[in-house]
Amino acid sequence: MDVAILGASGDCGREIAAQLIAARLLAPTERMQLVGRPQGRSARVLHGLVSDLTDAHAEYVPELDVALSPREVYADLWVVSCGQTLPADGSAGVIDRVALAAYNARIFEEYAEALARHGQGTEVVVVVSNPVELGVALFARAIGRDRVIGIGAYQDTLRFRREIAADLGVRRQRVGGFMLGEHGDSQLPVWSSVQLFGLDAGETAGAVAQVRRGTEDADFLALCRETRGRLTDLVTGGQIAEAFAIVDTLPPDVRVVVRPYVTHLSGSKTVRATAHVTVSLVQTLLQGDESLIAGQVALSEGEFHGCPAAPLGVPIIVSPAGVRRVVELPGMTPAEEDGLRRIADGLSAKTAGWLRDLDGGTAPK
Repeated sequence: MDVAILGASGDCGREIAAQLIAARLLAPTERMQLVGRPQGRSARVLHGLVSDLTDAHAEYVPELDVALSPREVYADLWVVSCGQTLPADGSAGVIDRVALAAYNARIFEEYAEALARHGQGTEVVVVVSNPVELGVALFARAIGRDRVIGIGAYQDTLRFRREIAADLGVRRQRVGGFMLGEHGDSQLPVWSSVQLFGLDAGETAGAVAQVRRGTEDADFLALCRETRGRLTDLVTGGQIAEAFAIVDTLPPDVRVVVRPYVTHLSGSKTVRATAHVTVSLVQTLLQGDESLIAGQVALSEGEFHGCPAAPLGVPIIVSPAGVRRVVELPGMTPAEEDGLRRIADGLSAKTAGWLRDLDGGTAPK
């Protein structure tokens, strides 16, 4: 399988390329296309990256190719890590996701239209860039929803399981459960889906009550917003260590939302973690079997627990051909279903606004 990394000259794109090669997921006879722009530093960096990757992994490096135009991209799997990222400077204050969406929408659409016009009709797209829901919506509009997967809920779900595992003192592999909804601002922990392998239902319920720390009746989204506000004040005041110390005291589901936020504002970003999750998903797709994961997908109306049509993070069955089907979760509580529908309502309206703005604008120069 040939892989193209869109935005390969950026921090995350370079890390994805390096981790993909280090994991030896592509044979020397397969190709990795490093995709960027002809202007600016992108082309220069990509040619240098080819040399560096070949030097580091000469014994098993796949064929490397640089593409500087959307029409030049030719691969079975497109990894979308292009566009601007959120500012990683605590002094910048509140992150403006609206401006990020306005800029990246034009870039997403340019590549999506090129794929629709010149692709083979079988390519699978993995959207990494933010807003991931907007990227999923635009690529799904161009080539159909079944070939487009966003990594947001996949990453959030793995973080959810890791944070629970850390509080229980077990490996993440022993924890099941899903974090769904919108990546970043409006995630929903589905505690009813949590499984602790090796424990029966009663033991699992006791462990879940222990790690939730009495937050069952809390407004999760409001709690996360309030906590982010407090942490932003600390970070912008230069108190990074103090901010992380507070994060460590929070319930595991809240940590899923705020820890990456503080990490990003610290200046370190979450590049390696995001690249690792992307490579993990690519490996899942390359294995050839169907797998149950969480990911952003362009939902149809009512397809998941009555949610409206929106690019929402939900459980899906994936294969090398893309999204096979959406999987509803048995046992979701009425509060969880209602919370997810509210998130989907907001996301549907937000995405529709983004698309209206884009359709009335122009492509990037």
